[in-house]
Amino acid sequence: MLEDIFPFRFDINASAIAGASLWSLALYLGFSPFSDWLIWQLQRWFNFAERSLYINEKEFERTRKAREAQNAFYASIFSILPFLGLGALCNYGVELGLGGSWAISMGVIACMGCGVYELGRRDGQSSK
Repeated sequence: MLEDIFPFRFDINASAIAGASLWSLALYLGFSPFSDWLIWQLQRWFNFAERSLYINEKEFERTRKAREAQNAFYASIFSILPFLGLGALCNYGVELGLGGSWAISMGVIACMGCGVYELGRRDGQSSK
């Protein structure tokens, strides 16, 4: 039935998607100061870009709190994209180097290692 609608076919490799997602989560956790900085920069840029759309200062100030919250949400969503790209590259590199069976295993190991690192990093910050 779908073949009648779409004249082409997409082959989706579930292990590649899972491996890339695991690697991107590991990179997001491992480089969390960078991800926080990236979220902050995107939020600043979204707020600046949206400010240029308003002519009336009163209308801008009236809706400011809701728009800034929405921009913070969008910034946190868009900050994932570079890590997804890097995670796909890491997964591809592991598949080339070690084979397809190791891609998900190494992604899980990387997630656990980076999660433990992030917990230790935050605990070290709070004890200072």
